[in-house]
Amino acid sequence: MKLKKMSSIIKFHSSMLSLHSSSSTCSLKSSVLPKKSLSFSSCCHFNNPFRNSNFVMENQSFSVLSASKSQDGAVIQDSSFQGSESFFRSVLASMEAVYLNKNPTAKAILELVHSADGDQICYDHFAFRTFGVNGHGVDSMSKFFLDFGYKRREELRFPAKKLKAFWFSPPKVSTSYRGGGVNGPLPRIFISELLVDQLSPEAQDVIKKYTDISRCGKEYAALASAFGSLTWEKPSYSEFQQLARESEYAAWTLVNGYALNHVTISTHRMRSNLRSIGKLNQFIEENGFNLNSEGGILKVSPDGLLLQSSTVADSTSFEFSDGITEAVPCSYIEFAERLVLPQYKDLPTQEVEEFHRRDGFEVGNADKIFESTSKDQLTRRAA
Repeated sequence: MKLKKMSSIIKFHSSMLSLHSSSSTCSLKSSVLPKKSLSFSSCCHFNNPFRNSNFVMENQSFSVLSASKSQDGAVIQDSSFQGSESFFRSVLASMEAVYLNKNPTAKAILELVHSADGDQICYDHFAFRTFGVNGHGVDSMSKFFLDFGYKRREELRFPAKKLKAFWFSPPKVSTSYRGGGVNGPLPRIFISELLVDQLSPEAQDVIKKYTDISRCGKEYAALASAFGSLTWEKPSYSEFQQLARESEYAAWTLVNGYALNHVTISTHRMRSNLRSIGKLNQFIEENGFNLNSEGGILKVSPDGLLLQSSTVADSTSFEFSDGITEAVPCSYIEFAERLVLPQYKDLPTQEVEEFHRRDGFEVGNADKIFESTSKDQLTRRAA
């Protein structure tokens, strides 16, 4: 990749390069769990200056069985990484650090799983939410990943929620990954956007007001995510409530912006018996954490090969522009197990690699995972 294409982002991120390297080993501390040493690069003590600031097929699921082949059976050539891998991973580390600072449940679960399974916990995917208006949608966040070699894959549609999404497959890297978290295999990327033009005129006016304030902020979505900052000004509480009544997704995005909506642990890459998502779910619940119950704790794709679950989102106090302070939903953590594809079922376990497993995403699963930030799930958690 030509560096001039990323010059504006590099200027802002140059100060972060010293915070992270692919060999860094840091520790997570939790007030509710024993201290353990983690290999997650993003668990470094990131000094976040904004920490305290406030397909297309209607009603049908679309599945992708293997990223190595297209729907017509043609082999897809994976892309190679473009640019500085250490810089790219440092940006992921900063996104993750902001996420962990704001979401104590995710931080505690990562440490809990680490204590039971070992250092190298790998990520299946990172997920982001966006507004599909005035250039603030999927493209605003995806540009950063595409510039470094990610490839856009299939579109998913969620008519009832007025959403669409794309997922992006990671490029091959020339260096050998050693470790977990952002130092491990590069995660898939899942980016959704709200179809703003399908909302009421009143809701559209609120969203357009703040995306207009953002102006060129859409060019710096990855930067905003890495710093934990909104690219628009804080909304009023009445505007937040107005959106929440019509679209909880819209209200979440208004106060969280391009922040990581969730990260996902790849369970089948784990070493202990927790590699079975059913056992991991049981382990997490036994340790006092609530899982998203929408459609059942375990979300299973129609082909039975993609298994997913997630926690209920954390909440945080948010001071709105009119001086009102209220709790708003933050983010959550997800778990995914990808089973071996039928054509590889007889392959010895030690020879199974990621491309032998179910790839892509599933509309039915994702639709229920979205509910992790819903009022119904947050209310259940509070109870």
